[in-house]
Amino acid sequence: MADHPPACCAPSADSGGSALLSLTPRSPDTRLAPPQPVLQPATERGTPTRAAARTVAIPGGRFLMGTDDAEGFPADGEGPVREVELRGFRIAATTVTNAQFATFAKATGHVTDAERFGFSFVFEGFLPPQLARQTQRVQATPWWAVVPGADWRHPYGPGSDVGTLQNHPVVHVSWHDARAYCDWSGTRLPTEAEWEYAARGGLEQARYPWGDELTPGGRHQCNIWQGEFPTRNTAADGHLGTAPVKSYRPNGYGLFNVAGNVWEWCADWFSVDFHVTGPRVDPAGPEQGTSRVMRGGSHMCHASYCNRYRIAARSSNTPDSSAGNIGFRVAAS
Repeated sequence: MADHPPACCAPSADSGGSALLSLTPRSPDTRLAPPQPVLQPATERGTPTRAAARTVAIPGGRFLMGTDDAEGFPADGEGPVREVELRGFRIAATTVTNAQFATFAKATGHVTDAERFGFSFVFEGFLPPQLARQTQRVQATPWWAVVPGADWRHPYGPGSDVGTLQNHPVVHVSWHDARAYCDWSGTRLPTEAEWEYAARGGLEQARYPWGDELTPGGRHQCNIWQGEFPTRNTAADGHLGTAPVKSYRPNGYGLFNVAGNVWEWCADWFSVDFHVTGPRVDPAGPEQGTSRVMRGGSHMCHASYCNRYRIAARSSNTPDSSAGNIGFRVAAS
């Protein structure tokens, strides 16, 4: 795919400006049944402490980072392939859950960016018809609804909750919120290089964490959009929205759901070309920027529009942005 498709991944908080929004009602026949929610935590630099997710030790070593795959998007800065060397580190086997984040919020009184702003972005198909008709939309990606009152406790807006989603990834959390969780739990966000090294699970230059075939033997290996995006999701992989954090088989290092489910914040500022001449030993991205790296794709990714659940795929968002498909996992030195 030589062309760079429009960003479907997640809108930014900047999209909340009225100039970028339009009232775009959707017909009821495109509605999906609201998925179930869940709870768990994340962290920052140091030794994992209170309520941190279980971490696994990743041995130091060299690996080939990035891709020159024809399936990739060069404009995203996925290539060129380069050898990177990393020290050993630890990383959570799962993304932070609703339950873990609830423990953090209760202990600290943390107020997320979505709660401060008073809104977050929700996929229109998860909204009740009346609310869907009333919400504003991001013009370039009208399936994203600006929902007042949507936040990590209310993933589909007022009236929803995470009571049945305790073991699902926390969503509607910004990079700032993820960092706050890390500071509290004695962990950190992984660098982009650490994330890709761990997500590969020891497979060199494989397209996915389990190999090069998306559904080997016809078996679904990750939670992504099935059907026609954005109007029909068949849920053939078993999930309409987020899936429990230990869904599907783990990769070779014991990490779950590093492809699909939710986008995962990384520590780095995003750049499409810094890595071309940047450090090759423990790289940490540029010193400044406007957006932070996100990795892994989400349950809203589809090959026809956002083929970014490949292990080398990249995306980014402003650090104050949140949406119903963005979460995080923690790491430690």
